[in-house]
Amino acid sequence: MSDTREFEVILWGATGFTGSLVAQHFVDTYGAELNWAMAGRNLTKLEQVRAKIGAPDVPLIQADSHDQEAMNALAARTKVICTTVGPYALYGTPLIAACAQAGTHYCDLTGEVQWMSQTIRDYQDAATASGARLVHTCGFDSIPSDLGVYYTQQAMQQKNGSFASRVKARVGKFSGSASGGTIASMMVMMEQMSKDASIRQELENPYSLNPAGEQSGPDGLDDNRAIYDEDFGQWTSPFVMAAVNARVVRRSNALAGYPYGKEFEYCERQLTGEDKRGQKKAKNIALGSKLTPVFMALGPIRKLAGRFLPKPGEGPTPEEQRKGHFEMFFHGQNVDGSQTVRTRVSGDRDPGYGATSRMLGESAVCLARDELSCPGGVWTPASAMGNLLIDRLQKSAGVTFETL
Repeated sequence: MSDTREFEVILWGATGFTGSLVAQHFVDTYGAELNWAMAGRNLTKLEQVRAKIGAPDVPLIQADSHDQEAMNALAARTKVICTTVGPYALYGTPLIAACAQAGTHYCDLTGEVQWMSQTIRDYQDAATASGARLVHTCGFDSIPSDLGVYYTQQAMQQKNGSFASRVKARVGKFSGSASGGTIASMMVMMEQMSKDASIRQELENPYSLNPAGEQSGPDGLDDNRAIYDEDFGQWTSPFVMAAVNARVVRRSNALAGYPYGKEFEYCERQLTGEDKRGQKKAKNIALGSKLTPVFMALGPIRKLAGRFLPKPGEGPTPEEQRKGHFEMFFHGQNVDGSQTVRTRVSGDRDPGYGATSRMLGESAVCLARDELSCPGGVWTPASAMGNLLIDRLQKSAGVTFETL
């Protein structure tokens, strides 16, 4: 990519709730040092965001998501496009297509498995040819899981001289809620699944994000039961984003050439407690995880639920974001369990907004500035940025990686 491009980063969707948080992070963390611009559909709203974040000199660009020529022009002006405009299956394709052709690096917040599968099929070859690094899931979905496994495997290698053949991820204490954008993306995914049986099959395959011809392995369908985990001494329930995160982790292993082995197993669940209250909580969450897809597959119920669930553009107050937090534990072990390692990834903001916006912002700066070894293509956070992103997250995003 030419170093003569006008900007290091263009933030697409800066007027949205999460987009404005990314913009604020750029201002607070990098000030005038970062050469970036804000882009969106409404110039007046862009001007309002620019005034709110105290960055009067940041350039503004007006464009429309569905205008392919506008997206092509946007991608040609910058090293990196950082986008918060979802649901990506509805609004994201013209932009990622433009980046793949222009050799422009790209990062987003999508958790839409069906759309990610489509972009891998449609744009892997173009991105490889142009040198564009296209990286999905650069927020709470799925950076803590993906980089958490990456970090855990390094700790396992250092401690025991080999990688773990199995990693359990367990979500511990957290405070925060799913973003309106995440919920909207889930709604779109449910709607598409109800109309297209092939999408349902793709969403049911634990390895659907792996390269073609490598979409099988030892992990089965996600378990929706309440299960007692002997290693953690607690009851566990299904975790709402595990299906997305697990597929990203498995793709990272595949893209790296299977350093953890083709029989590597990964399981992600939520800790609910040690006693009967923990068991009851796990059972209630498990029941909800079984019933929700059944009901949400029905159009009238999706429409009714949409009236009450958070919408894109809505989110918690700054105080609620600061009080939010999350932690995830990772337990790695060899085949017979004789060698183990335990790590933790934690964050000091609510996962859906405060933490996610900073993770995405640091991913964009990493793509723009760091010497990455991967060529062009559709990558995961761990396979594209690895330790370089871990360092940035610990330095500037309030995320901690530690071996316990």
